[in-house]
Amino acid sequence: MAIGLPKVIAAYFTADKARDAAAVAECFTRDAMVVDEGNTYSGRDAIRQWMANASTQYSYTAEPFALSQEDGRTIVSSHLVGNFPGSPVDLRYLFVIDGDQIAELEIVP
Repeated sequence: MAIGLPKVIAAYFTADKARDAAAVAECFTRDAMVVDEGNTYSGRDAIRQWMANASTQYSYTAEPFALSQEDGRTIVSSHLVGNFPGSPVDLRYLFVIDGDQIAELEIVP
């Protein structure tokens, strides 16, 4: 089911699907922060490296299926299928948007 994601979040998932770490990083503010699997990545360079590592380590597809708002965050629920431990899994992507870029992203089960 296609959902109407905010433009920058749609760009994030499109870049992720293309395994384009540089394009993913460009979705974020310069000092953005990502928290994934208990690790924190600060700044575009760290975010680009995080995505590059994830893209080469595992093959996966992410299919966003729900969108909501909570405490200033845009929450996207997504179904992930791939060759990573625990696949398939539904994850929640907690985005904080600043202007037309992502300032924070936390990925949680």
